[in-house]
Amino acid sequence: MTEFVFYDTLRQGLWIAVIISIPILTAALVTGVAIGLFQALTSVQEMTLTFVPKLAAILIVFWMSMAFMTETLTSFFTGRIVPMIAGI
Repeated sequence: MTEFVFYDTLRQGLWIAVIISIPILTAALVTGVAIGLFQALTSVQEMTLTFVPKLAAILIVFWMSMAFMTETLTSFFTGRIVPMIAGI
């Protein structure tokens, strides 16, 4: 394995990790901003108020995007990693 192949595979793997994490991070960001805006508008300063809705939003988005994540990882491994292991 040359350096080029190693670094290209590493780059592609990191990009896949970014693509897979975007839905979950977006859900956490949107939920956090919405709850923060609600807290600012109503002057409710409860620290535990942000935890449960964020967790629920993350779990819902994770459940909805599991097929996309699985397909992306499977295609990366079957198209890139497995041929490298097999020596193709």
